[in-house]
Amino acid sequence: MVKKYRDLAGGFGAAVSLSDFGLPRVNAETVFSELDEDYQISRFLHFQNREAEKFPVLLINGFPQTHVTLDAEIESLL
Repeated sequence: MVKKYRDLAGGFGAAVSLSDFGLPRVNAETVFSELDEDYQISRFLHFQNREAEKFPVLLINGFPQTHVTLDAEIESLL
């Protein structure tokens, strides 16, 4: 997921649409919800809901989200 994010964002710190990861909706909601529940990982993930931009909205742990930003420090877990 980190490599895919970096490919899409061109590095760390940029918001990427969750739909750009190319996962079916149910899979994306499950994967990102599981990452959000893991403290070691979730502290480097920042979800956003940009409704005004008309991106597909996914439910991540019950909350509507459209984008994610990763901190470079997530690489310390790899």
